[in-house]
Amino acid sequence: MAEGGMAVTRQLLISENAARRIQKVATAGGAADAFLRVGVSGGGCSGFQYNFELTTERQDDDHEFVRDGAKVVIDDTSLDLLAGAELDFVEDLSGAQFQMRNPNASSSCGCGMSFSV
Repeated sequence: MAEGGMAVTRQLLISENAARRIQKVATAGGAADAFLRVGVSGGGCSGFQYNFELTTERQDDDHEFVRDGAKVVIDDTSLDLLAGAELDFVEDLSGAQFQMRNPNASSSCGCGMSFSV
């Protein structure tokens, strides 16, 4: 349950920066129909790690989320760990990368690429 007693919905939010970057990378790669696959796998320094892949291949258990024409897919199991999270694209002194703001993570590592629940 989220703050205020409301249940967290099984959705993934996409920031404007992330949507722009997905479209830019897909277009530059010559695959305008490509989408970003977001997943979670075991590993990383905190127990789970985020995975990002530009692809055109779909799975049977994929959920699709769209913002400004940019598509993101996530498998059903990963969505359980990322429900209510926001995908962002950040450029700072350490580089440019996709990042997750995950309300389900009890902790995350310094690199921002792994988390625990």
